[in-house]
Amino acid sequence: MSLLNFRRKETPAPEAPTAAVEAFLKDYSIEVMPRTAEKVDNFRDLLPEGTRVYIAHIEGTPIEDMVATAKRLNADGYKVMPHFPARIIKDRATLENWIAMYQGEADVRQALLLAGGVATPHGDFEDSMQLMETGLFDKHGFERLHVAGHPEGNRDIDTDGTRLRVDDALKWKQGFSERTDAKMAIATQFAFEAQPIIEWADSLKFAGIDLPIHIGIAGPAKLQTLIKFAIACGVGPSLKVLQKRAMDVTKLLLPYEPTDVINELAAYKAENPDFNITHVHFFPLGGIKTNANWAMENGGRSAAPANAS
Repeated sequence: MSLLNFRRKETPAPEAPTAAVEAFLKDYSIEVMPRTAEKVDNFRDLLPEGTRVYIAHIEGTPIEDMVATAKRLNADGYKVMPHFPARIIKDRATLENWIAMYQGEADVRQALLLAGGVATPHGDFEDSMQLMETGLFDKHGFERLHVAGHPEGNRDIDTDGTRLRVDDALKWKQGFSERTDAKMAIATQFAFEAQPIIEWADSLKFAGIDLPIHIGIAGPAKLQTLIKFAIACGVGPSLKVLQKRAMDVTKLLLPYEPTDVINELAAYKAENPDFNITHVHFFPLGGIKTNANWAMENGGRSAAPANAS
């Protein structure tokens, strides 16, 4: 008796990215830490030249490691944007020393200013506004300053669950951008649901805050990894997207990909060209290589020109 030959069921090829998604992912940025950057043999194999790369400064990371990472990335042709977390900077002299080190060794001219995830300040600074008020970034010729945004609020700042204090801070930063020459933008915490992001961005514009928004998006990762980071980072109601997925046994073991949220935001941007979300900023929680490959497969190949927002 002959054996039956069964044709193997082929996995369908992934759909080509739409023009809206390609446009939305153009000029994306990505975040690294010194310890994760060390594991990458060659960034040029992963990221388009000119990509903006944020360097996250976690408490306890020596400034020398931060500067060495910035120097490497700058030499490879990337626009380097290190974090300056206010609460781990002891005083004005320390801040100026960090700036001098970054500029002297890595020609850094842009920074993300944020309070940082430390409960008790290490010194004189508590928030990013105090860093800006020193005037040191202007004095040393920084061309671009980004500040933090929280589409779902920040319980560490607004303990009552509102967005009053974080929104007031953004209004102050809007005013700072208007009275100085700094090119500014808002880089946000990641979220998993498009509609609340859209409503938040539109509400800022209605309130007179028109700084460009670089929306934080979690890159592909194991579901358990993503839930862990989301809880640790204080992600708000959109966490239910992951929790719902975790309850579906058919999806539990599959990696999360940001396809849905990207598609929805891209479609909204295509329909509303003046929408104030201008860029995507990836948090590569499942690894830099995994995130970079996903971005390339979905049309995120182009790097930003030098003067991009």
